[in-house]
This record gives sequence, structure tokens and C-alpha cells, in this order.
Amino acid sequence: MPYALLALLLLALVFGPQWWAQYTFRRHARPHPRLPGTGGELARHLLDRFGMTDVAVEVTQPGQDHYDPESRTVRLSPDNHDGRSLTAVAVAAHEVGHAIQHRRGDPLLRWRGRLVRWAHGAQRFGAGATLLIPVLAVISRSPAVGLLMLAVGLGSMLLATLVHLVTLPVELDASFNKALPILAEGYLPADELPAARRILRAAALTYLAASLASLLHLGRWLVLLRRAG
Repeated sequence: MPYALLALLLLALVFGPQWWAQYTFRRHARPHPRLPGTGGELARHLLDRFGMTDVAVEVTQPGQDHYDPESRTVRLSPDNHDGRSLTAVAVAAHEVGHAIQHRRGDPLLRWRGRLVRWAHGAQRFGAGATLLIPVLAVISRSPAVGLLMLAVGLGSMLLATLVHLVTLPVELDASFNKALPILAEGYLPADELPAARRILRAAALTYLAASLASLLHLGRWLVLLRRAG
């Protein structure tokens, strides 16, 4: 019974924040009569205000809102780019917060970019290794080849975990040290700031859930390896 409760608790920790975030986004996604512009218009205004006229604003797929430091582009989903809702303006301000981090040379954002590139490289290497290493194992009949495959897999998981752990403080900074203070300067009515804070907190919780899921996945493999040893 305790194991079942622990499993339910872990599932709640991983999937609960994602459900809560989606609920919060939907709750505040209706058109707001006191907002003078859309999320895309706010993003463009803020980028110009902070001297980032070279940063573009584009529409992307639903649920794929992000700032791309490589192409210097803020990408917003259709509802957030064209919508006049609290969710739209909060998400737009959050993504502009990442552009501000990039402009100011935020060290955590730089490290996250490096780790993402390394993680993608490790995934491509791992995909090739899973095809090549079994062939080498059959030819050489050496247990060292199996250990090499295991090391490649664990290394890839470790990099993915590091990406999630570094991403969380980056997202919190973009939300609460960048977006929320900007919105409080008069872009939102004062009585709507608590709702904006809830939206930004819900967005951060999704990254917390991703970090926990990655840690649990890595920990499960370490436990299995310890038992096997």
C-alpha cells in the first residue's frame, strides 16, 4: 500500500502542475475588455521599448511559445499572438523576458543554450550508437561494449536532466524578475496583476514538473543499476 501511495504522489507531482497550468491558461484566455492590444502587439512594443528592434515576433504552433536566441525571434501561438487576454499578454511578456535575458548576457541562459546543444548532440550520437554498438557486441563478444552503450544512454539522460534543472531558474527569472515588473508598470490594471502572477507561476510549474520527471527517470535507472550490481 505505501508503494501505491508513493506512486500516486509521484504521478501528482509530475502531471499535476501540467494540468494546473493548462487550467489556468484556459481560465484567463477569454478576451479582456480593458486590454488595448494583443499579445503580439505587446511583444512588439516591449521589444522596441527595450531597444531590440532587430528581434522579430512570429506566430508558431499552439503550445509552442518560446524565444529563439539563434534567430532572435519571439514566437507566440495563435491565441497568444492574436488574443487580447490575460494569458496572451502574460505569455508575451514572459517571452520578451527571455529576449531581455539574451540581450543582457544572462549566464544561466547561455549555459542552457550550451546544454541544449550538447543534449541534442548526445541524442544524435546515442541514436547512432544504439544501431552500431549491438553489431560491435556480436562481433567482439566483449562485455565492455555493453557497458559503453549503457554509458552513452546514462550520459544522454544526465544532460537532459541538467537542461531541465537549468531551465527552471531561467523561466522563473523571465516570469517574476522581468515580465511581472514590466506588466505592473501600467500595462495591466492593478487588480489583474494577481491573475497574471498565477499565469506566470503556472507556466513555471510545468518546468518544475519536467525537472522532477527527468530526475525520477534518471534515478530509476541508477536504482536498477545498483540492484543489478
